[in-house]
Amino acid sequence: MHQDELFKVNPDVAESPSEHSTPLQDEPPRNAPLAVRMRPRSLDEVVGQQHLLGPGAPLRRLVEGATPASVLLYGPPGTGKTTLANLVSTATGRRFVALSALSAGVKEVRGVIEEARRRRQYAVEDTVLFIDEVHRFSKAQQDALLGAVEDRTVLLVAATTENPSFSVVAPLLSRSLVLRLHSLTDDDITELVRRAVADERGLAGEVEVTDDAVAHLVRLAAGDARRALTALEAAAEAATATGAHRVDLATVESTVDKAAVRYDRDGDQHYDVTSAFIKSIRGSDVDAALHYLARMIEAGEDPRFIARRLVVHASEDIGLADPSALQAAVAAAHAVQLVGMPEGRLALAQATVHLATAPKSNAVITAIDAALADVRAGGVGIVPPHLRDGHYAGAAALGNAQGYRYPHDVPEGVLAQQYPPDELVGKNYYRPSRHGAERTLFERVPKLRRTIRGGGR
Repeated sequence: MHQDELFKVNPDVAESPSEHSTPLQDEPPRNAPLAVRMRPRSLDEVVGQQHLLGPGAPLRRLVEGATPASVLLYGPPGTGKTTLANLVSTATGRRFVALSALSAGVKEVRGVIEEARRRRQYAVEDTVLFIDEVHRFSKAQQDALLGAVEDRTVLLVAATTENPSFSVVAPLLSRSLVLRLHSLTDDDITELVRRAVADERGLAGEVEVTDDAVAHLVRLAAGDARRALTALEAAAEAATATGAHRVDLATVESTVDKAAVRYDRDGDQHYDVTSAFIKSIRGSDVDAALHYLARMIEAGEDPRFIARRLVVHASEDIGLADPSALQAAVAAAHAVQLVGMPEGRLALAQATVHLATAPKSNAVITAIDAALADVRAGGVGIVPPHLRDGHYAGAAALGNAQGYRYPHDVPEGVLAQQYPPDELVGKNYYRPSRHGAERTLFERVPKLRRTIRGGGR
């Protein structure tokens, strides 16, 4: 058999141009997107991620071939995950194969692994398998990678914008290094934009970009290099189309007018923004609360989820300091169900403003959690006989409901009587604050306790 026959790919799993990329040493054509043309060709051209690329850092060692371990690159879009995957391949001479989780299935994965095994056996050639958006792979698709990753048939470099703890199966996590990439800083983006303007692979100095235009591109990028370069290319094309060779602020504003929303509905950004939303309401910062609400709405968060968080917050952090807060939150939840979005944003905003500006008290959650702690610790006790159900034959003979005093028989509506089990007599769970409407309860509850307990606390 001729050696070429050993590497003849099964047509059922043949590599298609849409699923695989070429190593970075092959220069992209001039009509390729600016972000593609400006991809770094070496570690020296990579901007940012110094926590992973400094001397002795894990990703640098991987690129230099010192650590042949599979990795999960986790970070926001436009931070260099695809570029770094290519560098892992090209810097060490490995074959590079790319799959997108959007289009590849188990058959494609197994086909690449089979080909990698043959090449490793007969040509002493290792394969880097890059999987973009690996969080979109099903459990079965991720499981199909385990054996090849375990015996290093392939060196897996997987990229995800979502926290792998939420989206990648545990066996694959345990076999890989998880490396978190950070959003690029404003200085990083500025450097990339200016490099793209001057570099022969980029705009080759054919246009001038003003400082205020660069600053606006940086703001629009929100830490995403690809977005910055895409916006720059659009602005440069708009300028040259009119015969101009200068990109100013007005040119950028006319082509791109919206900043990226950094949010994901299933990963840690979802939890971070939600946490900031609730903490801003708790801290009574109505403006910050509306900002985070806007981020969730703009990112397409389920409005029912937002409404549920408002309902929880109304009791957890406001409670009886403003009894109407729970009513407002529940009304907002009903309104969202009734009218949907985008009109539902008004009800969510109204409830957010109400809760953020309301007086705060955590007395309700503190009280119920303290009571639950006692119950879980065994502090249940026996229900006092006079409080037990007496509506059945033989109840009286057992002493049930005997001696019960009916509060409405006295003008005040409150009388001395034991209600908790013996073990919990005198236990205080609810401690009202002096905030808002709860101030009244701060004064009233101790009086009730003295009456009920016969003068005791």
